[in-house]
Amino acid sequence: MTNEEYQPRKRLFILLMGVAGLAIMVLAFLLWYIPTVGLGHIHPWLPWLFGLLLAVVSLVVLGGLGLLVLTLVTGRDLFFSDRLRKVVIRTMFPAIINLGKLFGIDRDTLQQSFIALNNQLVRAKKVRVRPDKALILLPHCVQLFDCDIKITGNVNKCIRCGRCNISDLAEIASERGIDIAVATGGTLARKIIVEKRPGFILAVACERDLTSGIRDSYPLPVIGVLNHRPHGPCFNTHVIMDEVRQALDAHVLPPDAA
Repeated sequence: MTNEEYQPRKRLFILLMGVAGLAIMVLAFLLWYIPTVGLGHIHPWLPWLFGLLLAVVSLVVLGGLGLLVLTLVTGRDLFFSDRLRKVVIRTMFPAIINLGKLFGIDRDTLQQSFIALNNQLVRAKKVRVRPDKALILLPHCVQLFDCDIKITGNVNKCIRCGRCNISDLAEIASERGIDIAVATGGTLARKIIVEKRPGFILAVACERDLTSGIRDSYPLPVIGVLNHRPHGPCFNTHVIMDEVRQALDAHVLPPDAA
């Protein structure tokens, strides 16, 4: 499988957000239309005032979705992008997952789209931090299962044999002066983040762990890199190193410029 074939498509998440926006408009119309007869008996202006309120709510929702799409299309940090990311992470994601179920869309596919969308919003912010404020967070499954040296807790134990991506990742972190850590689960990942207090995180994991990590880490900017699982989940996974380098080049200052 090539890198291009594996790339998640943020368009799916945006499409479902558009469907959600349309549903909100239809619901707003029904909420206005159904009680109109009853409200009209109280005062002739009440149906129109109620309709105006629902119209304003609908315009705010649609305006937010439009601004989000513009941010993604232009790649620029437009107005309220931080709040848009918060809305996507905290509110839209659960709603989109449930909406995807109605259409029979695979959960992993939706999570991939969400991760790609989050990455685009973080890139639009053009975050740049010093190496000592960056953190590379890895899952333990990137290391070979039969390796005698367990690097959980201290990646520097790796002897750089080159059999798995840990050696490449450890080398990159060492060259750039970036902290690197391996987490065996969400609880340990949160503990590492609290202890190191990074200003930027590059996280490598599967769809489920990346999604939960991005949501748990908000408002910290997190770029998610999906691992490849040719041998199945949580076993001898691979990382596309070019994706890691590109993310670090974009968001972490070189050591000599920090």
